[in-house]
Amino acid sequence: MIEYIPGLAGVPATESSVSSIDGKNGILAYRGYSIEDLVKHASFEEVSMLLRDGELPDKNKLDNFKHVLHKRYEVKRNIRSMMWSLPTNGHPMDVLQTAIAAMATFYPGADAQNPDSIYTQSALTKIISNMSTLVAMWARISAGYDPIPPSRGMSYAKNFLYMSFGEEPDDDIVKLFDACLILHAEHTINASTFSAMVTASTLANPFASISAAVGTLAGSLHGGANEDVLKMLDEIGDAKNARGYIKNRLENKQVIWGMGHREYSIKDPRASILQAMIEAYIKKSNMRLSKRFETALEVERICEELLSSKGVYPNVDFYSGILYAEIFKIPQTHFTPIFAMARSAGWTAHWHEQVGHNRIFRPTQIYTGADFRDYPKK
Repeated sequence: MIEYIPGLAGVPATESSVSSIDGKNGILAYRGYSIEDLVKHASFEEVSMLLRDGELPDKNKLDNFKHVLHKRYEVKRNIRSMMWSLPTNGHPMDVLQTAIAAMATFYPGADAQNPDSIYTQSALTKIISNMSTLVAMWARISAGYDPIPPSRGMSYAKNFLYMSFGEEPDDDIVKLFDACLILHAEHTINASTFSAMVTASTLANPFASISAAVGTLAGSLHGGANEDVLKMLDEIGDAKNARGYIKNRLENKQVIWGMGHREYSIKDPRASILQAMIEAYIKKSNMRLSKRFETALEVERICEELLSSKGVYPNVDFYSGILYAEIFKIPQTHFTPIFAMARSAGWTAHWHEQVGHNRIFRPTQIYTGADFRDYPKK
């Protein structure tokens, strides 16, 4: 008998050196470096190189990568024209998936059989670079405005915010957003990464694989949870209403959005970092947030009281939505595309790793249909 494990929960599907999770101790590391250290000392560009190459770059390599990455910010005219032709009420993730898939037509030589070629490596860099431009472009187009051309002189984080709002953000905001990109850049073999790997295992080009990952991330059980957290906090309305709301949902066996993670039995380290950064920023800037943050703190306290014995604590989505909406002023529909933008660094690293020791994925099944039978005689 073959054991059926729904969702392949806990089933090793690959060997990987890209990232690791110690769920019992709340540790997430990229290539052996803790995310706490990376957020404190590195930039998103540096982390992208670490994920790609396996080691931190020296200054010359990092400067060259930044130059190449920033030079590729610009999107092909045909892609821009295609995006203008799409309905403005189209979901940003559908638009992003379409645009990434279409990019393959401009890079036919990006070959999974030659992943280390200069051409293929350039295509992988192009994916990461164009992600930021595509997300910012659609934010503008869908609102009825012309896209703002990218600035090759700005960092990845700063350029995205500039293209989104038309103004250069201050250094504290850039550092905060850069940290968000680092925290979302990679997270072992989750659903979207696995989707990219399965597609890569057929030796499909990297654009097809990343497009598949974007489509997978679009699902509400994966990439859209931070939007659900905000909706939940708005429903609660005030911290004093939190206990009754949480108890009611638990009694009705409903999800507490942003609480719990399949990999962590204590608080998600990314949630701890985001919470601390929010508190530090509002203290430094004297910014006043809405009741959402106060309500979120109370929800976390109550959930710790009621659910900590089951290993249920806040995950990264619990605080990221507040940060995006309250501090960055980003519309909710663009939260998940920003997640995809950051995760492109991890997806491309896994694409390269997969095709480097490739075997096509071909799981089996447990058949539950009808027994063998003859076609009925007429």
